[in-house]
Amino acid sequence: MARTTGSHSDITGPKVREAALRLFAQNGFAAVSMRAIASEVGVQAGALYNYTPDKQTLLFNLLCTHMEQLLAAFTDDTSLAPVDRLRRFVDFHIRFHADRPDEVFISYMELRNLSPENFSAVEALRRQYEDRLQAILQSGADAGEFDIADTKIATLAVIAMLTGVNTWFRVGGRLSLDQVIAQYWDMVRKSVMSG
Repeated sequence: MARTTGSHSDITGPKVREAALRLFAQNGFAAVSMRAIASEVGVQAGALYNYTPDKQTLLFNLLCTHMEQLLAAFTDDTSLAPVDRLRRFVDFHIRFHADRPDEVFISYMELRNLSPENFSAVEALRRQYEDRLQAILQSGADAGEFDIADTKIATLAVIAMLTGVNTWFRVGGRLSLDQVIAQYWDMVRKSVMSG
């Protein structure tokens, strides 16, 4: 289908993704129709197919984009001590996700709505991120600094704890983000340190 004269794909495409993200987070993937997304953007429902073949692809692209941005943004300095690497990870993870509550919500709540093939692709990206934390924890365990029975379980537990900040933290609340990060770092540190 030819794009209409004067259309602005560089403007409308991002608006489609932003609207879908917001609506999926507010109402759930299953409850949001392509017509609702089109209405939010201010285009005809048929026009959405210029930007995405279907709703499944739209969800998949949102989840992949989130994970790709996460992977690109985090760098691990292996020259640092494991405890310092872990502290940097905690700080990064909470700050990165605090700015993206809708992305975090759909990344966890809407995985079940992906096709098996798309689910596998997103899970592979998630494993890449988990592997980075697991490498930090394994490094600390190997050095005798961390007391961890199973680094895979510890990895999943730490990520779940840190990601949980998004379920309750609000800017302007009782604690600042810096205070929250300091307390979460203290909890993570105590959960993995030996002695």
